[in-house]
Amino acid sequence: MLYLRCLYRKTYFHIFVVFILSGLFLIYSSSVLESCKTAPAKSAAIFIADTVILAVPAVSTISEIERTKLYQKTLTWYDTVLKNSGFNGGILVAKGGNIVFEKYKGTVRLGGKDSITSVTPFHIASVSKTITAMATLKLWQDGKINLDDLYSKYFPTFNYPGITIRNLLSHRSGLPNYLYFMEKLWANKKVHIKNQDVFNYLVNRKGELTNIAPPDTRFTYCNTNYALLALLIEKVTGEQFPAYINKTFFIPLQMKNTFIYTPSDSASVPPNYDWRGREIPLMYLDDVYGDKNVYSTVRDLLKWDRALSSNVIFKQATLDEAYKPYSNERPGVKNYGLGWRMDNFPNGKKMIFHNGWWHGNNAAFIRLHDEDATIILVNNHYTAATYKAKNLINIFANYFDKPQEDESENAPPLAPSLPNKLRPSKTKQDKTTFRQKK
Repeated sequence: MLYLRCLYRKTYFHIFVVFILSGLFLIYSSSVLESCKTAPAKSAAIFIADTVILAVPAVSTISEIERTKLYQKTLTWYDTVLKNSGFNGGILVAKGGNIVFEKYKGTVRLGGKDSITSVTPFHIASVSKTITAMATLKLWQDGKINLDDLYSKYFPTFNYPGITIRNLLSHRSGLPNYLYFMEKLWANKKVHIKNQDVFNYLVNRKGELTNIAPPDTRFTYCNTNYALLALLIEKVTGEQFPAYINKTFFIPLQMKNTFIYTPSDSASVPPNYDWRGREIPLMYLDDVYGDKNVYSTVRDLLKWDRALSSNVIFKQATLDEAYKPYSNERPGVKNYGLGWRMDNFPNGKKMIFHNGWWHGNNAAFIRLHDEDATIILVNNHYTAATYKAKNLINIFANYFDKPQEDESENAPPLAPSLPNKLRPSKTKQDKTTFRQKK
């Protein structure tokens, strides 16, 4: 009887502890929702079961005058550039974590009644590379890999000598793009390829591949690099890439509407449309991840931005490595770091960003460190106006004098092309030859 009483007491004690922790978590969640009205706070973390929920710093103080100014300038840009371009998605502009402009336009299915909202996830295409890159850099930060390790250290059959993890991250591997060679070599287009298939064809059919260059000779934007990095992450962690990213980033940052696409999601993801409004079906290249296949919202991407703007996940040395320019053989403003594009302006200002394009989905993710400002667009009805968002950076500071050219990443050698049967022709609207992916 004494034993049973002790057992009951322990049980009630455990229930009491769980009740208290749940209450604390609810209080914390409420404080996060109210954070836009508070002063900056230190980072914190709360443990829920086996998961650490990370609390990024609260938003910084912004005056109503500045908030109104930024809103009006963004609204003017939106009304004149984006609103009538066919844009079908969401846009968010923030400073110091404060949302100063947020708007959603259209329906998930063109012509439907399912209005796009803050929780509607869109394929962010090559913006996904920022997440793959930072996951790789976290492994380096944690001492599990070295950036100058040869890729063949982890995959001994990889028969491309001299290629390092750093080469893959910076698009200086010299590898051919899988979107090209798999189109040529993959016989049954009804069967979707996987990351392992990309690796196997690189290794086993190397003699049939073209456009292979020695590593670290030049920058060549190549999706193969990031498909291989996803395999590396799986090899080092022992987990499937989608599960690892979810556990490491999405759940801790409470990015509740963000996920990595897998075939089980095929019936639930939003459709996407070309510039004419024609739906683009899923195809044999759609199951490869690392280079693409993250679905997210503008609000979730703001959480990703806040994590990158603090030390809740990454040390400053890790961030510095990510934003270091690696492609300096050609002079100019444009460069690439480890998973990040950047414009280094003559006046010393710097824009860190990445754009995305896959099928009819396109996205822009722009970060200004000096002003702690963020510009995010997601869209599932292709329009080149998405990439004109970089001209918004001048509302925060004087970055440039002349409007910037579109960063649609659709000109060789920065991006692969769409197979001919799927490639739209040149249009009066965009005056550019569309390609598949950035």
